[in-house]
Amino acid sequence: MTVEKTVRHHGRTLAHGGFEVRETVHACAHGCRVDDRPVRQRQAALAEILLPRSTVGYDVMAFIGRERFVHQRQREEIRAALHDRYALVLSTGEVSALARRFLVYLETLHEQHAPELRAALAADGGWPLHVDATGEDGRGTLLVVYAGWRGWVLGSWKIPTERADAILPRLRAVAARFGEPCAVMRDLGKAVIEAVRDFVAALTHPIPALSCHWHLLKDVGKDLLAPAHDELRALFRRFEVAGRLRALARELGRGLGGDLERARAEISAWLDGPLDRYQLPAGTAGVAGVRALAQWVLDFPRDGHDQGFPFDLPWLDLYRRCHRTCRAVDAFLRSPGEDRQIDKLLVRLQHLLDPVRSQLPFRRPVEILTTRARLFAELRTAMRLRAKPLPPSSLDADTPQTLRDIEAALEHLTQSLRERRPQRGPAQDTREAIDLILAHLDRHGASLSGHEIALPPSVGGGTRLVDRTNNLLEGFFHALKHGERRRSGRQILTQDLERLPAAAALACNLTRPDYVKIVCGSLEELPRAFAQLDHEDRRRSLPARLRATQADAEDRDVVSASLPAADRELVRAATLQERVLLAARSRAPRFAVSP
Repeated sequence: MTVEKTVRHHGRTLAHGGFEVRETVHACAHGCRVDDRPVRQRQAALAEILLPRSTVGYDVMAFIGRERFVHQRQREEIRAALHDRYALVLSTGEVSALARRFLVYLETLHEQHAPELRAALAADGGWPLHVDATGEDGRGTLLVVYAGWRGWVLGSWKIPTERADAILPRLRAVAARFGEPCAVMRDLGKAVIEAVRDFVAALTHPIPALSCHWHLLKDVGKDLLAPAHDELRALFRRFEVAGRLRALARELGRGLGGDLERARAEISAWLDGPLDRYQLPAGTAGVAGVRALAQWVLDFPRDGHDQGFPFDLPWLDLYRRCHRTCRAVDAFLRSPGEDRQIDKLLVRLQHLLDPVRSQLPFRRPVEILTTRARLFAELRTAMRLRAKPLPPSSLDADTPQTLRDIEAALEHLTQSLRERRPQRGPAQDTREAIDLILAHLDRHGASLSGHEIALPPSVGGGTRLVDRTNNLLEGFFHALKHGERRRSGRQILTQDLERLPAAAALACNLTRPDYVKIVCGSLEELPRAFAQLDHEDRRRSLPARLRATQADAEDRDVVSASLPAADRELVRAATLQERVLLAARSRAPRFAVSP
């Protein structure tokens, strides 16, 4: 090798800041060529810190990628951090480009260390595969395969829609790369069930395909309670009960004006008095008391447990508060006080609540909800589930005995429901409710057990439990969306999830120390690991090389009825619309088609 030239250029790294360097380039003295290019050698020290054909360092790219996809920072926040901590100035476009390039390097690093990751999973005695997909308004569907015991994302893809023929190839690709799982945990979606069924059937050893207990309980609750609960909500909106109560509370509050604080103190003193006196005080305290009764009704969400429907039934709670307030107002009116104005306000409040107290039309949905809620509570007790998942440290709170108790409780409940099911007579709704629960248990009962996995003798034997819910992935998706909402400031993430690269899910593995140790040793060594990916060929960056080699081998997604972003740009083009309109207005001759 002889010196060919000396080039001067700039560089920007976290370790050195902005700098200028003179680099000596060597070339083969005999003029050797590879791929019709002269054989050249750049300085190894620069190759370890700067991206190919770029003045930016690997450590800058790693910093930007972690800030964007692990901590969900905005571009301006990342630029400010680079400027304040390292005196580096990058444009927002550079930040976006480096963030996308980071994911390419991270995904390649993940694939390159698949054998080591596979060995780690095998050393655990296997790994349970958790699979689920998320999206927003049917767009940006992100499919993720998760190793339950390790908490690693093993694969993530963008798919057109949640379809079995789009999910199955991904499951097989993960199993081929990381080994066959010891169990599969899935939700109750039809597409996922079909894909998992075909996936398990093709494995060399049979494994349990498990249904998520939480999804089953929630599906049963929705099917059981939603019709009557929706009917009750429609009745409250039809009679405008809550709106009129709010109007009354506001009117009384404005009427008290500056006396509101004193009235609150007086009503507090009345509340501390004897409980057997069913009489409101006179004056401003009585007005504040009527206002407090209306506000107490409106505070019905407090009767729930912040668990969401169907675990909370807010409209049934509102009905109960309305009914109790009606009875309380009746008691106050039976003992009228000296202030007739207070009695008039009580009558007015009673008039607002009268539609709820009437026998019809509120009685029917309330009776249905009450009866069905008891059946749902029985199922929930048998399954021993909380509405919200346990913290990660408590994921293994179940024991083999607990699982056996749950299985026995479900069998006992099933038998009890069959015995209690009315065969005929007026109890049609109870019969339909029991049939609905039994149908769910019959359909998914076989996949509700089998969570105790026997470990091979090579790892010491024994057993280990698979989590009986898919809340690991549900929590992962919740954190991902929460971070994207924090970054974008948007509640609806339709566009954000559609534009989010699938490999962004892999960035969450950088929060797992055991994963980081395998792929790069430590987060400080991540830029060096990225540099090693370019060690063999620095003529082009890794993203460009991958685009060239994968252009023909790229697997195509199954065509579906959805409208991906690329198709949307084409379909909404003005030229296409113009052609359609011109063709529609034309009077071209019609040709008969022979049979």
